[in-house]
Amino acid sequence: MKNSISNKYYVNEIVKSLRKLNKKKKYLLHEPALDKNDTLQLKKCISSTYVSTVSKYVNSFEKKLSKYTNSKYVVAIASGTAAIEIALKSVGVKQNQEILIPNTNYIASTNSVLREGAIPHFVDTNFNNLGIDVKKLSLYLKQISYIKNSHLINRKTKRVISAIIPTHVFGNACDIIEIVKLAKKFKLKVIEDSSEALGTFYKKKHLGTFGEAGVISFNGNKIITTGAGGALITNNKKIYNKVLHLSKIARKQNNFWEYDYNQLGYNYRMSGINASLGISQLKKINKLLLKKKKLNSYYIKSLSNLKNVKLLKHTKDSRWNNWLNNIFIQNIDLKTRNKIIIELNKKKIFVRPIWKLMHKIKYLKKYPRMNMKNSLITEKRIISLPSSPSLIK
Repeated sequence: MKNSISNKYYVNEIVKSLRKLNKKKKYLLHEPALDKNDTLQLKKCISSTYVSTVSKYVNSFEKKLSKYTNSKYVVAIASGTAAIEIALKSVGVKQNQEILIPNTNYIASTNSVLREGAIPHFVDTNFNNLGIDVKKLSLYLKQISYIKNSHLINRKTKRVISAIIPTHVFGNACDIIEIVKLAKKFKLKVIEDSSEALGTFYKKKHLGTFGEAGVISFNGNKIITTGAGGALITNNKKIYNKVLHLSKIARKQNNFWEYDYNQLGYNYRMSGINASLGISQLKKINKLLLKKKKLNSYYIKSLSNLKNVKLLKHTKDSRWNNWLNNIFIQNIDLKTRNKIIIELNKKKIFVRPIWKLMHKIKYLKKYPRMNMKNSLITEKRIISLPSSPSLIK
């Protein structure tokens, strides 16, 4: 370890903090908040028989989500990953085009790009909110690309760089306004990966509504869950119509009985049974967000005075959903970080590291990337803490 503080110091302080808050037998990273109202809603859906993709519950969930996020259009999708994939198609991304993706990231956006036949191009992140480092990216694009016929061209590969997928890491707003400005300057489409950001507003706008389209996840570990599921949100009617059509296998709707299709589609529509759970969960989102806020305040009070530790702070002018709380331990390496994580997990405190960096994953090493100094530092210093709303009694 590069400093004199032992691993046990951090382990003991985190254990003490959690047990003072809530004496549980184990502390999961993020449990779903399920109750009897969710069960009743699911029974109601099952009794109606509208459990599949053609369901009044899907339409109802979309309307409620549209109202909550203040987005004009919502399409409920089978998963957040599927929503990213269909978003790429809807904004016009073509095969062999390069898509800018932050290196500090979950694998979903990269896999979606590859499945569409496009090329991931990894970019560095910043220390403030773990989002894309906009200034560094702007300088990088000036060096490696040029604009021709309203397209951004990579000088080395000669491929078009057509889009950027900024991620709102841990639900905290990245520098999305600056990213949208950069995208406009360099002729890029913006798909916001807001998978973790339901309930986060930046400058009074819900994340996912700044670019051409945004994606939300309702996996079991998110603020609210549909079991498995996601949604695409947009204010662009053309994108909405395309996503809705593609998610229904691109079936032609001349009548209700004929099976005909006008292009290759995706069977990505959310099911009624998933949507019915989403309806019940969305009713209590404000209560859940309040608990999350209280938990974040508790961690700030109990851990921010630890030696060499910082907590990830809210982006200015944002109302953060506090999805995952994280500590940033200065001056440690990956080996030390892993020792702390292993010891805490042995004590049934299931902390996690941040994701493995994209450019380090074996099948992704061959793809283009910029200098990754910032993300290499953050990877070895961040630990995600148990953040279930149930920790607040």
